Amino acid sequence: MRGVFIKPVTNLKGEIRVPGDKSISHRAALFGGMAYGETHISNFLLGQDCLSTLRCLKQLGVPWERQEKEVWIRSEGMDAWQEPIDVLDAGNSGTTLRLMLGALAGSPFTVTMNGDESLRSRPMRRVTDPLKQMGARIMGRREGNLAPLTMMGGQLQGQSFRTPVASAQIKSAILLAGLRASGETSVEEPALSRDHTERMLRGFGVDVQSDQTIVRVHGGGRLTGQAVSVPGDISSAAFFLVLGSLVGKGEIILPDVGINPTRTGILDVLKAMGADIELFNVEEVCGEPRATIRVRPAKLKGIEIAGDMIPRLIDEIPILAVAACLAEGETVIRDAAELRVKETDRISTVVGGLNALGAKVEELPDGLRIQGQTSLYGGQANSLGDHRLAMAWAIAGMLSKEGVSVEDMAAADVSFPHFLTVIKKVAGEFNV
Repeated sequence: MRGVFIKPVTNLKGEIRVPGDKSISHRAALFGGMAYGETHISNFLLGQDCLSTLRCLKQLGVPWERQEKEVWIRSEGMDAWQEPIDVLDAGNSGTTLRLMLGALAGSPFTVTMNGDESLRSRPMRRVTDPLKQMGARIMGRREGNLAPLTMMGGQLQGQSFRTPVASAQIKSAILLAGLRASGETSVEEPALSRDHTERMLRGFGVDVQSDQTIVRVHGGGRLTGQAVSVPGDISSAAFFLVLGSLVGKGEIILPDVGINPTRTGILDVLKAMGADIELFNVEEVCGEPRATIRVRPAKLKGIEIAGDMIPRLIDEIPILAVAACLAEGETVIRDAAELRVKETDRISTVVGGLNALGAKVEELPDGLRIQGQTSLYGGQANSLGDHRLAMAWAIAGMLSKEGVSVEDMAAADVSFPHFLTVIKKVAGEFNV
């Protein structure tokens, strides 16, 4: 699907069930492969990134079966992992690469991990350096900063780390290595990042100690297979929260969406902008809170987004930028320099893409300055293979005057397979 033309919509009404949470699906698969016994995962995300994690596990000798969105993993623990005969391919998935490096750091064999062109350009030193300090032997391009990376494992010693940024991937990689290290391993962050790893490790039977922004594990922790129910991904729901807030009329219902407090920055920011969002049927399942979310049209106003809020909505900034273009007044996003090392440089690509559609967006070193206006005209936009951008441009097209032609809309399949098909369920007049 290339050059898909997205027409404007004026009315939305109905229910959308977003795909399973990407972060939780990754961890459920990986932890199931590390655990002893059977792990059953329901509502597993069938996006390409999460499938990359499953494929890597199979290459390590971990057997699994899948039927639609259900996955069964039968493992005898990390000690049963086998040296792969080929390179482990993480595809476009930074989560697969970084978390797998942590899990493999204490293995007694050699493994090489690689990815696609985009992943090979993304920095890995924030993970490889602490793993080397713990005793792992890692080689790669630019002194272990770029894939392909070869891990030779080693005898690991627990360490205490302070990470330069709040990153769940860095934290998780270190904690997983810590499970195979002697002594205690701790990670302190400048702000609390997503805590799916801590929650799920506890669910798999590991003693994880948390104190605000510090997390600790001890070596020798053993994982036991579990049943994991994956909630809907709030990062996927974010596109419909913005669409439902800014469309002419109607309402959208999003059932069973994960509302982990380290991920709900999108809800807090949209409410601060004036969005009409309601949560009900709130419950906790498998250690993760979830709820049904209802969103209705509202007049949004610009705000400043910065500081500790950024780690709680880092993946939602592209679609929040679309919302800010149609809000009253100015929106400023700061402290988001991490966006420059995502699938694309999401600061410069969002600025260029939105300005091409008629917006008024200024690029900042660590964010964006957006002047709100009454409408986006429309035009052409390229996802550049970035799934978040593909969906953000599609939503911009639905909220524009003339529509948007999105190049490489298929990139959305990474986290939201059949994205446009799902939208048609609530937008009767919508077509491409």
